[in-house]
Amino acid sequence: MTKATARGPHSARGHDREILSLAVPAFGALVAEPLFLMADSAIVGHLGTPQLAGLGVAAALLTTAVSVFVFLAYATTAAVARRVGAGDLQAAIRQGMDGIWLALLIGVAVIAVTLPAARPVVELFGASPTAAPYATTYLRISAIGIPAMLIVLAATGVLRGLQDTRTPLYVAIGGFAANAALNLGLVYGAGLGIAGSAWGTVIAQYGMAAAYLTVVVRGARQHGASLRPDAAGIRAYAQAGVPLLVRTLSLRAVLMIATAVAARLGDAEIAAHQIVLTLWSLLAFALDAIAIAGQAIIGRHLGAGDADGARAACRRMVQWGIASGVVLGVLVVAARPLFIPMFTSDAAVRDALLPTLLIVALSQPVSGVVFILDGVLMGAGDGPYLAWAMLVVLAVFAPVALLVPTLGGGLTDLWWAMTLMMTVRMLSLWLRARSGRWIVTGAVRA
Repeated sequence: MTKATARGPHSARGHDREILSLAVPAFGALVAEPLFLMADSAIVGHLGTPQLAGLGVAAALLTTAVSVFVFLAYATTAAVARRVGAGDLQAAIRQGMDGIWLALLIGVAVIAVTLPAARPVVELFGASPTAAPYATTYLRISAIGIPAMLIVLAATGVLRGLQDTRTPLYVAIGGFAANAALNLGLVYGAGLGIAGSAWGTVIAQYGMAAAYLTVVVRGARQHGASLRPDAAGIRAYAQAGVPLLVRTLSLRAVLMIATAVAARLGDAEIAAHQIVLTLWSLLAFALDAIAIAGQAIIGRHLGAGDADGARAACRRMVQWGIASGVVLGVLVVAARPLFIPMFTSDAAVRDALLPTLLIVALSQPVSGVVFILDGVLMGAGDGPYLAWAMLVVLAVFAPVALLVPTLGGGLTDLWWAMTLMMTVRMLSLWLRARSGRWIVTGAVRA
């Protein structure tokens, strides 16, 4: 962990160097997250369509249980980066420790809720009778890894705020390799089926959490930051994360509604939706790599009182987002024949996949702008606006998506509704960025 300079050059070339130095390793770390699920999908998919459909439902529920608390990473990045910009590394790491302790507390509470509720929630979610038992098994076992996943989120936020995205990359590579090896060994070698996939992922997640804690504890001792839980600090951190929690809950509600609608379209459709959603998440994480660089850079500039630097970085990152979205869209179209056979040999699933992937490809430039501006506003600590904007997006998306099965629509219609959702998000974020109201300087956002 090293202290970054508070100010950097405001030229496009200067911003490009800084964005690349943070975004490239962040991309590698982020890609590992959906790759965990992609590895599970590829391995479980060859067990059969009911197993893959069950994984699709369970993965959506599990991801929701964890991702609603992604503020543990985002809020930590912004808060720590501001302290770094102000030159106070001890306070930066101390604030990060509050986030890690909060992650542990939340993780234990989520396990307590998820284990007994697994079966009724899966049934409520609309899983078919053939897919429901597999979904319940995967969800119950994977829930044990939730505390580790949340600790990873918080510790990642600490390192990003300290302008270190390389360590998360190394941990993610190790975690993905362990996850893939454990899944193959437990699913096929030990004959545990979908349960083996869940256990493999849980073990890998606890290994990643241990690696992160080792790095953060070493940094805390180096800079004299306390490791003990601070009730006041944890409480203040939780209160500051409420707007981002609302924002994330609204986004997860969008994805859950989409998966629930797909589940009611049939097993082939929910299996295809799971594959498309996994790919969409992979693309989103790729774009989010630039957004993560934005969180760290924007937070540091604002903490150092450099409003002009924050504006210039925002403009440059939006340009990066658009260009990256175009490239990713082209890659999706070109690579379709290569990756579809990896996930399924079912002709019905393949038929549902092909047109849906074209829609995903076309929407990538819009997604690029959305993720970049989302990251910029998070880096600025503009959580309340993000919360209200996402509630509006949910209000627009929900009725449109729920009408898809009612009107006899299919999976492609559902993903056109997803594209509408992203377009509304883009407009709301662009209006806020243009207003300049997000620019508030200082070590702590007032």
